[in-house]
Amino acid sequence: MSVLFINACVRSESRTHRLAEKVLQKLGGEFTEVNLEVENIAPLNSKTLEKRSKLVAEKKYDDDFFRYARQFAEAETIVVAAPFWDFSFPAVLKCYVEAISISGITFSYTEHGVQGLCKAKKLIYVATSGGFIPENNSGYGYFKDLATQLYGIKQTQFFKAEGLDIVGNDVEAIMQKALQEIDQSL
Repeated sequence: MSVLFINACVRSESRTHRLAEKVLQKLGGEFTEVNLEVENIAPLNSKTLEKRSKLVAEKKYDDDFFRYARQFAEAETIVVAAPFWDFSFPAVLKCYVEAISISGITFSYTEHGVQGLCKAKKLIYVATSGGFIPENNSGYGYFKDLATQLYGIKQTQFFKAEGLDIVGNDVEAIMQKALQEIDQSL
């Protein structure tokens, strides 16, 4: 089973990364990590959007410009680790989404609408938050919609630890509860 780990954790002592490590341990085996802090993926601009459009029109999907999209499309299981920031996730993760959302690689347009092209059967999303994550979760919810409606990944799962910065909360007890949930669910 090929596992792709999308790491959007930018803090060296990331609590989100700690949850992701547990997920990866439970999945077992080797995994490929895309550390978004290191990758330095820039947001699309007029120049790079034009380049992407030209490459797609010419069906030059083997171009290095599409390496992240090809890697994402080929993975059998995907783990996304992103702290819950400002009711969403770090901006670097949105840049990554722009890099992988490529018609002809991760999805295609057909006469019946969008068809997902990704091989993954499951996407697991982990997040931590200093406050509480609202029911309308713009972080995981966004990725769940991408997975199920664009990429063709039918199953998603969400693990979280929240309220970690609220005065008086027992941070380690909250983390242990989240780690236990991962242990029992995977």
